[in-house]
Amino acid sequence: GSMIAPNGQQYQWVGHRAPSLQRKAAPVWGSPVRLFDGVDLKGWHALGENQWKAESGVLRSPHSGANLATDALFTDYKLHIEFRYPAGSNSGVYLRGRYEVQIEDAEGREPPNDVIAAIYGFLPPAEMASKGPGQWQTYDITLIGRMVTVVFNGKTVICRQEIPGITGGAINSREGDPGPILLQGDHGPIEFRNIIITPAK
Repeated sequence: GSMIAPNGQQYQWVGHRAPSLQRKAAPVWGSPVRLFDGVDLKGWHALGENQWKAESGVLRSPHSGANLATDALFTDYKLHIEFRYPAGSNSGVYLRGRYEVQIEDAEGREPPNDVIAAIYGFLPPAEMASKGPGQWQTYDITLIGRMVTVVFNGKTVICRQEIPGITGGAINSREGDPGPILLQGDHGPIEFRNIIITPAK
């Protein structure tokens, strides 16, 4: 989840309203692209000292360390990603490097906007679809402008809702620009696999 400032305060994002990023027409989808080949970290870079490893088809962060981002930048897309976390861990998938889809094992202890499958701080999931720690789980996320749909383990938990602004930890606030897929690796162990993006043409 959230970012804690060096003085222990949570960052508050203030200022102007985010751009609407309204799209004139429905997207035409391109071909799916596999972002992780299961063998090495080609196409990715760590934002700090790298602790991520590729091991037999799984992208692993064995302990807290740097976040990991794609070299390529994307605007509108469908993203399929599978993840597994141990008990008590926390991670997230940042869309365009700016909007965090939360991954965490603290069900019932977090505000609704901060639980697993939430757009962190903003949009709560409509239902709890988590399988819990130690299980492979799936996000299918569609991002068009600032409208997001999150399908979690086959259940639509956020349906075409507008993300009001950037999440703490965003790479920058330039919401109109393309950005990377960013995987949070600074809150504990996490594993990902089968990361497939289908960009809009």
